[in-house]
Amino acid sequence: MNAVDDPKKRGFVRRRMLQGAGGLIAAVALPSAPLTAAQSASAPARGASADITGRLARYMVESRTRALPPNVLLECKHRILDTFGAMVSGARMRPGEMALRYVRSLGGTEEATVIASNFRTTAVNAALANGMFGHADETDDFEPVTKAHPGCSVVPSALAIGERSGGTGMEFIRAVALGYDLCCRFLMALGPDHVRGTHRSAEGTSSTFGAVGGAAGMAKLNEEQMRVALSYAAQQVSGLWSWVLDEDHVEKAFDFSGMGARNGVTAVTMVQAGFTGVTEVLDGQHNMLIALSTQPKPEEMVAGLGTRYFVTESAIKTFSVGYPIQAPLDAILTLRRQHNLTPNNVDHILVRLPADGASVVNNSAMPDVNCQHLVALALVKGAVSFDDSHSRPLMQDPAILAVRRKIELVGDRALVDPEAPRSGFVEVTMTGGRKVNHFTRHPPGTKESPLDTAGVNAKVRDLMAPVLGAQKTEALITQINTLEALDDIRKLRPLLVA
Repeated sequence: MNAVDDPKKRGFVRRRMLQGAGGLIAAVALPSAPLTAAQSASAPARGASADITGRLARYMVESRTRALPPNVLLECKHRILDTFGAMVSGARMRPGEMALRYVRSLGGTEEATVIASNFRTTAVNAALANGMFGHADETDDFEPVTKAHPGCSVVPSALAIGERSGGTGMEFIRAVALGYDLCCRFLMALGPDHVRGTHRSAEGTSSTFGAVGGAAGMAKLNEEQMRVALSYAAQQVSGLWSWVLDEDHVEKAFDFSGMGARNGVTAVTMVQAGFTGVTEVLDGQHNMLIALSTQPKPEEMVAGLGTRYFVTESAIKTFSVGYPIQAPLDAILTLRRQHNLTPNNVDHILVRLPADGASVVNNSAMPDVNCQHLVALALVKGAVSFDDSHSRPLMQDPAILAVRRKIELVGDRALVDPEAPRSGFVEVTMTGGRKVNHFTRHPPGTKESPLDTAGVNAKVRDLMAPVLGAQKTEALITQINTLEALDDIRKLRPLLVA
């Protein structure tokens, strides 16, 4: 029996013929609708595509073997270690505990480790949980120009695929560097200010693209698979600026990192399973960039690939607080040391921040994102520890409240400077009328004022030791500092179990 003799296949063939005929008739019968001015401006001429998708996909393949400059290699290891510190400490915070309970309830094939637990699950579920751990508080890194938080989605996605598919420490480093590039370049292509200007979250929007970069780099996909993975990631890109209303940091942890890490790993594992899809998602009439931006700059997705590495441009936080507060904390603590400031000899504190950052940290309900509370805490205690910055009872402490009433926060448009996007100015009026001030243009941990390896080690040691214990913490720090020599990323597993 041939295909047409089979009744089921006859029906299929007939439908395809009718569909083809219908399309032909429609094409003949209906005149072509003229393009609007906006469509004409956004639609590339036939044959003149910039091939952004192809150029990016080819670089993603090449990045697996591309030698990283020594400074990029070092800075990448610093960000990986810093993110491990955030994930380990975040596993014991409420968003982390909720994420662990959730993925435990899902079960799943034991492909990847849920950090600081004795539990393994699917790569997708592990990426979700570890991603939420990474932004369970405000410990993770931050890219000042784009406002992205790359590490908390890129590192857990690359780790999940690395455990699932295997890979060396050097491959892990390169995958993370690639993820940082995709995360930040995506926002550069959309326009960072445009994203927030349309009520979307720069952090949530970019995390999926960062995660697919980290995961795809670790999965060793070919060019065609890279193209499809980008498309599946693009379909999942989301994120609203409504996270500012979350007082518990739970949805915020999902929005900033858990969601993106899950999406990126989902896209890659679907491609590994043989899923096919669109191969030009960054080009053409309905591409992602023109869908999400009225003034896209597609070339930003590929500009400087292989020479400019965004992993060197993110800032490692020295305080576990919202990034706009890093500079004013540095300024008030500097003034406290220089002028022996105390709550008793201070009448008024003026804090000036770039206007876009001030609105995020102005009297937030979350202690680690409340500028007035943290500046008051710094003056009273002379330091801002991890525990103190997350303590809700301290928000009601009478001594801190008394200082907090003396603090004025101003969003200053004159401080909105692309060269120093997260600066901070603090002026203190002392009893008797004397005024002293300090301007922190670049907080410690930025590319302009970077931490060295000892500084990063010290930060993560304080974060991880209470959870993993001193011995495992030191072993993990040593392993990440020499990560390029590790022959199998899965050898990290024993050090990640609490």
